[in-house]
Formats: sequence, C-alpha cells, structure tokens
Amino acid sequence: MGQEIESQDWINAVKARGWGDALTLALDALEPLGPLGAQLLWVTQPVLGLVVNRAALGDLAQRLETPGGIALLRQMLEED
Repeated sequence: MGQEIESQDWINAVKARGWGDALTLALDALEPLGPLGAQLLWVTQPVLGLVVNRAALGDLAQRLETPGGIALLRQMLEED
C-alpha cells in the first residue's frame, strides 16, 4: 500500500505537468523491454537523480520489473 501511495505522488506530479500522455506512450514502447528498461534506470539513477526525483526513478524501475507493474502504472495515469 505504501508503494502505491509513493507511486501516486509522482504520477500526480507527472500529470500536473501535462506529461501523462508522454509517459503512457513511453510505457507502451517499453513494455516488451520492461526488465531491460528497469535495469537501465537503476544504472542511470545517480545521474538522472540530479534532474528527476530519485525515489520516482526507483519506483518506476521497480514497476517495470514487476509483473503487472506497467498495467498498474497505466491505471494510475488514467485515473482522474
């Protein structure tokens, strides 16, 4: 439950900036390569963390690795 709240926080921030559609498109493209994309995020997290919230990157990487994680992210993006 705590991870869902953490996910919802950064997803709400993404939607507030108008990047929800872009993230949905990226998830569609990354879905077949989810675990590979997750590993890429883990490796680049120290550098990307200078620009993007590290907790959000870690949560995204974890969701990409988890079965059903991408579907959960899509569901959160579609919620109002």
